[in-house]
Amino acid sequence: MPKLNTARGPLAGRKTEPARIPAGRDLVVDFIRVLCMFAVVAVHLLMIGIRLDSAGVQVVNPIASISWFAQGSWFGQVMPLFFVVGGFASLTSWRSLQRRGGDAADYLRGRLLRLIRPTAALYAFLAIALWIAHFAGAPQDLLAAVAIGAGVQLWFLAAYLLCQLMVPVMAKLHQLAPWRTIGALLAGAIIVDALRLASHQDVIGLANLFFVWLLVQQIGFCYADGAFDQLSRWQLVAIAASCYLIMIPLTHGGPYPVDMLTALNPPMLPLVLIGLAQICLVKACYPALSWLTRQKPVQQVMFLVGTRSITIYLWHLPLIIALFGLSLMIGLPFPEPGNADWWLSRPLYYLAAFGLVLLVTKPLVRLESASTALAAGHRKPTLWLVVLATVVASTGPFAVMRVGLDLNNVLWGFGALCLALLLVRGRKTVAFERR
Repeated sequence: MPKLNTARGPLAGRKTEPARIPAGRDLVVDFIRVLCMFAVVAVHLLMIGIRLDSAGVQVVNPIASISWFAQGSWFGQVMPLFFVVGGFASLTSWRSLQRRGGDAADYLRGRLLRLIRPTAALYAFLAIALWIAHFAGAPQDLLAAVAIGAGVQLWFLAAYLLCQLMVPVMAKLHQLAPWRTIGALLAGAIIVDALRLASHQDVIGLANLFFVWLLVQQIGFCYADGAFDQLSRWQLVAIAASCYLIMIPLTHGGPYPVDMLTALNPPMLPLVLIGLAQICLVKACYPALSWLTRQKPVQQVMFLVGTRSITIYLWHLPLIIALFGLSLMIGLPFPEPGNADWWLSRPLYYLAAFGLVLLVTKPLVRLESASTALAAGHRKPTLWLVVLATVVASTGPFAVMRVGLDLNNVLWGFGALCLALLLVRGRKTVAFERR
């Protein structure tokens, strides 16, 4: 998440300018990314229900049985929008770095460090917690469910690292042939889905980690270049409505699931339609959103969450699970998941969960915001070494995406992240003095 500039200037005291914002900065993008973070935490909180009965403690998903949930996921599934605005941020960051004389190795190294340092800390914490729980005699089925739940969010790193790895290449293709690039990615996504659905082999769909998410990222590139500025508000709404209308035959009686959470891993084509519809609706509401982001309280929340977005995303599920564990220990009542009392208790749990997340991530945010400059006496790693480090770092999250989190893959995943950090640390130079 790009960080708001809080440096105070001569206009800082005026109500119309609560903070000095760099020229060309799109605060609406910052706002949308923060809003997506709130939405992700909310949805994950709703997906965890604790049931106490004669069999003991059971972890269930209360919203999976709600009749309108699958259809509601067309609007509540925010990850496509997150990748769109991520594409905007990536392209603008890449171009800014180029203007300062940076290259692809500089870009990838910086992005990699900001992603994997807080991830390595999470892996270390999970390894210790699961190890202690295992030797403390925790029920294995409950421990397995908790471990899987604590690692659900890690799929994002596998997909996002791939997208970041491809930013310099895709930015060049976007510059040379934007529509042909989009067309090629769209054709690839359709072909992969067709082969996957015809063969009933989900493993084929892994190729759409490349085609679908890069296509959604390219939409963000188009947004950054002002492609959506050429459209009127009604045209934007019409495009969004068309995307949702196209999804009806694709999902109701078509080959795709209605529930967009089940279409997430591996990703499927309808996610592209959702991402396009969502960014069109954002652009249609742009004047109102722009006014909102100029309000000082909103900017303060954006800064608070935006400066630690990766850390919040990584840690929110383990901390929500810890919150439920603490509630069990002190004997708080747990309503039957999905009933009226359960729903009425969610706002309080949401406030408690987000408060806990902000508290715990305060010291951890240093890992995300720490400088990516090379240590004194170290030479910048080559591009291919940074690419190798990115691939190594993504193996752990990719394994979690495919088989879920357990003690084994959290241990070797932590080792892979540490190796990636060593690879991009830079080679130490040795100075020889003449005698």
